[in-house]
Amino acid sequence: MKYIEEFQDPKLAGRLLDDIRATVTRPWALMEVCGGQTHSIIRHGIDQLLPEEVELIHGPGCPVCVTPLEVIDKALAIASRPEVIFCSFGDMLRVPGTGRDLFQVRGEGGDVRVVYSPLDALRIAEENPDREVVFFGIGFETTAPPNAMTVHQARRRGIRNFSLLVSHVRVPPAIEAIMQSPDCRVQGFLAAGHVCSVMGTREYPALAERFRVPIVVTGFEPLDILEGVRRTVRQLERGEHTVDNAYPRAVRPEGNPAARAMLDDVFEVADRAWRGIGVIPDSGWRLAERYRDHDAEHRFQVGDIATLEPAECRSGEVLQGLLKPHECEAFGTACTPRTPLGATMVSSEGACAAYYLYRRLELDVTVPQREESSVV
Repeated sequence: MKYIEEFQDPKLAGRLLDDIRATVTRPWALMEVCGGQTHSIIRHGIDQLLPEEVELIHGPGCPVCVTPLEVIDKALAIASRPEVIFCSFGDMLRVPGTGRDLFQVRGEGGDVRVVYSPLDALRIAEENPDREVVFFGIGFETTAPPNAMTVHQARRRGIRNFSLLVSHVRVPPAIEAIMQSPDCRVQGFLAAGHVCSVMGTREYPALAERFRVPIVVTGFEPLDILEGVRRTVRQLERGEHTVDNAYPRAVRPEGNPAARAMLDDVFEVADRAWRGIGVIPDSGWRLAERYRDHDAEHRFQVGDIATLEPAECRSGEVLQGLLKPHECEAFGTACTPRTPLGATMVSSEGACAAYYLYRRLELDVTVPQREESSVV
């Protein structure tokens, strides 16, 4: 971003904090949906700087974290096959499956490669026509369009040895599931700006009206998040529940029409399991029938793999906002980045990883006095 420093200005942050303090009159619980927002909040101490009436609840917006254990085990089974070159972004290699991870598969001789784009995997398939090349396609609406475009290119160019292991999920059904939970305490949402930059805001007004919660589209820098909080608190104090775009430099109401058209062509909406949460209806995508030949789950017949989450891992409660990471008995002891029990401890967007990295290790965190340098 051209003017990134402007969105980390401590003086402007102080003014936003003063405005929030002057506005709030009662306790409110807000959920930031995106794991990138969670890391920014914890890194900059934003949750500690806010008035005590405003609680930030961490949502299920980490794409690595919500990838279900059974999909990880499918990836491990496929990657272990001698004819397969298994390609993935690096953050998936240490996510624990049942008994091992992709790093261990590579150590056992599996051809597991880190790539930086799904097109890298397509190029590898072109260069190795005698091998099966699989790309691990995970994530929310932000990563789905390039994965869809790669499958489209593979079909158009006749690259038959390329397939996609799909675990894409959608944010609006997750918000609906959270609000329907009997344990839900969320009164407003900070929606993920990058998701809305692709999909627009068309799915959110119905949710805001149905559940009577404000939904504010929010960016990722300190000032973005504080402005999102300010607008959400203002709506709550006024008894309003509308969709508000606080990230107009990146988000338009219609989103990205070209990306949405590619998604509509390659994928179809389907029920999806979320790790630690369960199946949420219509919360994900699968490859459309005309692209089924590029579906790795279908090609390698791993659809019947089913697994159980380890009982000691409470990442599901963390992902639902029912538990802060340091409230888990295993946090920082049995579960660390070197010995993770769940994906929330190893993902770059996981809440547990953020708490560990930025030393939120104790239940009783002393809230510091606000200083201008605290948010940079």
